[in-house]
Amino acid sequence: MGIGTVISSILAIIIALALVIALAWGAIWLLKKLQDRQMGLADQGDGRGNIRFVRALPLGQRERVAIIEIDGERFLIGITAGNISLLAHWDQDGNALVGSSAMERSAL
Repeated sequence: MGIGTVISSILAIIIALALVIALAWGAIWLLKKLQDRQMGLADQGDGRGNIRFVRALPLGQRERVAIIEIDGERFLIGITAGNISLLAHWDQDGNALVGSSAMERSAL
């Protein structure tokens, strides 16, 4: 077995691996687009979908609070094993719409 045969075999493996990775990436991209379209979250031309995850903070093993953004409005939600609750809601200008009185009471 000559050195040329070994190099051509390695080159064929590298090309095949690159092709498999490209096909996997394309399949994942296509599935994401189809899932977004099926759920009604297709791009609106600005390169982003309607829903964006901003930040989450774990409070326990199965509890957490998260901030999500939907069309510029932000929502603070509480997530447990059996429930998701809206804790606060801010409009695009940052004005609190829901939950501000509950948050004030908990601060006292």
